[in-house]
Amino acid sequence: MRIAVTYENGQIFQHFGRTEQFKLYNVADGKIISEQVVGTMGAGHGALAGFLKNAQADVLICGGIGGGAQMAMREAGIALYGGNTGSADDAVRAFLAQTLVQNENPTCDHHHEHGEGHSCGSHSCGKH
Repeated sequence: MRIAVTYENGQIFQHFGRTEQFKLYNVADGKIISEQVVGTMGAGHGALAGFLKNAQADVLICGGIGGGAQMAMREAGIALYGGNTGSADDAVRAFLAQTLVQNENPTCDHHHEHGEGHSCGSHSCGKH
């Protein structure tokens, strides 16, 4: 199994469509066997589903994610755990322990430009 997490400085990046990195975790027998951080090479909203499919991700853990991207994840067969915050490593451990909550509406739908250093998490994006 491969788990992808939107990633920035050890934390779950809060805006799926603008993520510049994913941390990929390879899991076997319920344990992390390897991990790596990969750049998205500038892929935006629409291309990220294909990026994750090509990376052979089975699960995506992220912060806010729009409806179109959620649909793309379903179409790609990638299980979505959106609306998460905090440490990427802790979220994966919670997923493996089956304690990570699968938010039913993890949207980031405030439609404004994020300034430098802005995090959707500061206004509960993904927890609407």
